[in-house]
Amino acid sequence: MLRHAFSLLALIVAIALSASTAAQQETEQITLVESATEIIFPSSLVFKIKAHSQVNITRIRLQYKVERMNYAEVISEAWPDFVPSPKVETKWNWDMRKAALPGGATVHYWWIIENQRGDRLVTDEYTLEFKDTRYSWQQLVEGPISLFWYKGNLSFAGELLTACRQSLERLYSDIGVRLERPVNIYIYASSQDLRAAMIFPREWTGGVAFPQFGTIAIGVPVNQLSWGKRAIAHELGHMVIHQITFSPYGASLPVWLNEGLAMHAEGEKDIHLELLLRKAATEGKLFSVRSLSSPFSARPEDAYLSYAQSQSLVEFLIRNYGKAKMRELLYLLKEGSSIDEALLKVYGFDQSGLDRLWKEYITNKAKATSGFDTTSDMEDKKLPCFSEFVALSSNSPLPSSFIGAGTR
Repeated sequence: MLRHAFSLLALIVAIALSASTAAQQETEQITLVESATEIIFPSSLVFKIKAHSQVNITRIRLQYKVERMNYAEVISEAWPDFVPSPKVETKWNWDMRKAALPGGATVHYWWIIENQRGDRLVTDEYTLEFKDTRYSWQQLVEGPISLFWYKGNLSFAGELLTACRQSLERLYSDIGVRLERPVNIYIYASSQDLRAAMIFPREWTGGVAFPQFGTIAIGVPVNQLSWGKRAIAHELGHMVIHQITFSPYGASLPVWLNEGLAMHAEGEKDIHLELLLRKAATEGKLFSVRSLSSPFSARPEDAYLSYAQSQSLVEFLIRNYGKAKMRELLYLLKEGSSIDEALLKVYGFDQSGLDRLWKEYITNKAKATSGFDTTSDMEDKKLPCFSEFVALSSNSPLPSSFIGAGTR
């Protein structure tokens, strides 16, 4: 009896070993020889693969996902071209002219390989960063902010990082909002360097933000640090507002609120914009709040005034009604309310009501400035033309948000 028991046990072990060997052989029917990538920044990202099998490999799929703010995981798939064979070497080129990634974006990817016998191999998941490898980047980190730069000393980068911290502190103190996700900021040495890092940049682009990727890129020459500090604070303001209002309901902020909050994040007001605002107020040439809900005019003079009004509108609301109401307004927009619905619920007036209250306030304030000759002051401080600003003149009064290309 005992002998029969041992015989049965031996048979079970043999069957188990046979099954294990068969499973091992099945997984070895397809062998991944090589998986590699090549970054050709900023134009393309190339995925390469080599695989062997005992029979023809008939199907290869690349699956990938990109780290970004999203409410659902999105997995994309690409099918590289190849001729079925037991030994396959192929590649797939991600053409950034069709769907560009910002520098520093993180991509996760894996391969699915199948042969004519039905064997299937799913590789491990790989991770890469789509880096601008043309430069030797240095890095400073403070809290959720990582600042990268390649030209200028540590003090230069430290000043920019300080501007980031002050911007975040200002937004928390005045509105009660913080960054919810990390942000990477890339400082190029010039607007020309920056544009060379972009696909189809506009000729005036001096900076760009990718809110869903948590990435900002700005061209800041080392001798224009003052301008760079305002620009970086402004774009970081946009990042904070985007993160706290990001919503599956498609939260939509009017441009005056979005830009006004970013201008507020810069801190001290620009005297040139103040002069322009007062001049328009005394002459009765202010834009309506509703007109500022849409993208601003491309005419530099009108755009200057639009930014000046936006900043004043936001500060009027914060100063007269408090930060709690501004925070409540933003959360209502996140929940899907329209701007008029949210304003009525929080403040008791819509955009038309805000327009009347604010214009009365700013006009009285301008008239109360005794001895203020807006005409002569504006003549003494002529606003530069648009092209002067996009050359990143540190003396330009144009708000730093003008550096963005399609970011708002």
